[in-house]
Amino acid sequence: MAKRNWKRVQPRSLKHSMELCVDYAKDIKNLSVERISDLMGIASHFTLYKWLDEARMPALMIRPFEHACGISYVTQYLAASDHQLLVPMPNSKPARDTDLMALHASFSQAVAVLAAFYMGNEEGEAAKAELARLMGDVASHHARVERMGSPELELFGGEE
Repeated sequence: MAKRNWKRVQPRSLKHSMELCVDYAKDIKNLSVERISDLMGIASHFTLYKWLDEARMPALMIRPFEHACGISYVTQYLAASDHQLLVPMPNSKPARDTDLMALHASFSQAVAVLAAFYMGNEEGEAAKAELARLMGDVASHHARVERMGSPELELFGGEE
């Protein structure tokens, strides 16, 4: 079985986003549902199983759940369901060649999926997910360029 590319996965529903978080925690961090519930501070892992089954997790527990799993698919789905785009906070380091090549690959992949959609060979959900991921990548580089234009102040030292 081929390893899943977690950067390309997009949640389709609230329940799917929770399942993806658990799958990521199992695949990448080798965590069971019992261990995730321990990291969240829940007394019984059966409570977490109930929330996952019904897709009815209290809003107060979403961040601890995502932190324990190591990925934020629930937050991504909630933003996407309100037609919002999440952009990861960029670091202030300049882009490397590999970052630019990854952006170029994202453009190529998105255009290929979009062309397949217009020819009737691809689902609309896949095209929307690919375009949202591409817009997030571009917005991240936009924010990085903005931050490079106004460098952060040094805490100690500086010009005299």
